Amino acid sequence: MATPQVARTEFSAAIAQIANERNISIESIHEAIKQALVSAYKKQIGDLEEGFHYYSTLNETSGESQIFKAPVTKIDEETEEVLEWDEKKSEEVTPAGFGRIAAQTAKQVILQKIRESEKDQILSDYQDKIGDLIMGQVLRMDGRMVVLDIGRGQGYMPPEEQMRGEFYKMNMRIAVLISDIRETHKGRRIIVSRADKELVSKLFDREVPEVSSGAVEIVAIAREAGVRTKLAVRAAQEGVDPVGSCVGQRGVRVQEVINELNNEKIDIIPYSDDTRLYMQAALAPAEGLRIEINEDKKEVTVTSPDDQLSLAIGKGGQNVRIASKLTGYKITVKSAEGKVESKVTGEEEYEIDTFEGLEAETREKLVQFKLTTLGDLSRFKAKWQAFEDISDEQKACLNEKVEVFEAEFAKRQAEFPRLDQQA
Repeated sequence: MATPQVARTEFSAAIAQIANERNISIESIHEAIKQALVSAYKKQIGDLEEGFHYYSTLNETSGESQIFKAPVTKIDEETEEVLEWDEKKSEEVTPAGFGRIAAQTAKQVILQKIRESEKDQILSDYQDKIGDLIMGQVLRMDGRMVVLDIGRGQGYMPPEEQMRGEFYKMNMRIAVLISDIRETHKGRRIIVSRADKELVSKLFDREVPEVSSGAVEIVAIAREAGVRTKLAVRAAQEGVDPVGSCVGQRGVRVQEVINELNNEKIDIIPYSDDTRLYMQAALAPAEGLRIEINEDKKEVTVTSPDDQLSLAIGKGGQNVRIASKLTGYKITVKSAEGKVESKVTGEEEYEIDTFEGLEAETREKLVQFKLTTLGDLSRFKAKWQAFEDISDEQKACLNEKVEVFEAEFAKRQAEFPRLDQQA
């Protein structure tokens, strides 16, 4: 029987050229071709004889290939994977006309290797750009994942990296942070983020010359993406106004950042080594607060006038929660009568993280659908109540909190409508 050829002319030279140009090892190409040839053979023949191992040989100079079968001598009982076979009893089983199939197979393998090499090179390039700001264009939605064109490659933005309340449309251009290169069930992917607090830092670095030059330093950032960010800044050079530099003349600089973040609120405050002053600034716009500090426990107790209480706490506890993240202190807010109105540790990522009894699976589901506040749960009640993978007990717990929220919200609107809008 004449031995078929994968490629009848200049086979080894062609492989060597591809390997050199694409930075792929020749050995890996040869091995991939041999594995693919066996797969092609199995596909052509159909059912194979039991008790035999099938393998291929490849002449690395001419490209000639053959298919052999050999008796199996050892097998893994759990996985049924063939571990050893007797090559001395091998029998060639290369079918007639297999040369054409072999040539096509080799071509497909080489093209696949080239694609893999290009992808690896792109991923390598972006590995050095993790933490960078980049403009992306929305290509499509892959389930709840947003896929963006970010230049040479594609960026993937999972739900947890998206901004709450933001909707993504085809061809929409947005600023994203290159967050990670992550292994997924579909291979390695470039993960981009709109939720990372470093995105805010990079935007100020772009818009504010004093930040990019180092004259103004961003000391701390706390963020609930899509809702509010607090930014603490200080001057690294004498005579520079850190807050004024970030705000810009008539607010033009901070407005550029706000526009890029889809109108997310941004509070820029001066950093201070004096904890009391720093805490007062962090809890703005509330005023007239009495602050007691326990440095050993990193705890702060804030007593607020009644007319400032909703401002100090913020909608859904947002203001005090972000202030706690920013300063690194646990904060307890009390009313003028001494009643505890809010208590946060700074570890809460969303308002729902303050709910006692919320199970991890329920939290994950709510975050996935951007239902992270009582306001969200109130507006989209029918949506989360229809989730089959949230238990009736958890739904009852959430419903109870929503009912209390709606009653308090209605009362607060009646008493302090303007204050509530500012909080």
